[in-house]
Amino acid sequence: MYWKGHVGASLLAYAPFGAELVRAGDVAIASLGAAVMVALATLPDLDHRLRLVNHRGFTHTAGFAVLVGAVVGAGGYHLADAVAPLLGPATTAGQVGFLVGTLSVLTHVVADVVTPMGVRPLWPLADWHVSLSLVPAKSPIANYALLFAGVLASGSAMVVAVS
Repeated sequence: MYWKGHVGASLLAYAPFGAELVRAGDVAIASLGAAVMVALATLPDLDHRLRLVNHRGFTHTAGFAVLVGAVVGAGGYHLADAVAPLLGPATTAGQVGFLVGTLSVLTHVVADVVTPMGVRPLWPLADWHVSLSLVPAKSPIANYALLFAGVLASGSAMVVAVS
């Protein structure tokens, strides 16, 4: 997938979590979580710019997802500690940060599964390759459809959560 598809997939995956946070009264954390999901949607494709890293190698694995989750979770914990009146308890911000960081990478990986190139999500533990070969990564229809679905799902989830 290209960036539009990855952003859409991220919003689609985050919609139920964001809605639950809004429903629980954590609107600031829900909003920040959505922004971080969008910001990290293409993080695994950083491997395009790294000479020593293969495309769809380590950055497209569950291990990388957990690593990013840990970093974002720690950032959320410390950020909330610094601005507690805005974000609420640091523990909640840390937990949401871990969820958002991990989910953003996993969502990226799942979106790449539909392409012919696929991914090896459990590397280096297993060399299992997954590809559904449904659409090419550059498919404008698939990328815009995911973007549309993500915006619609996240918008709808927020409307339902506040009503």
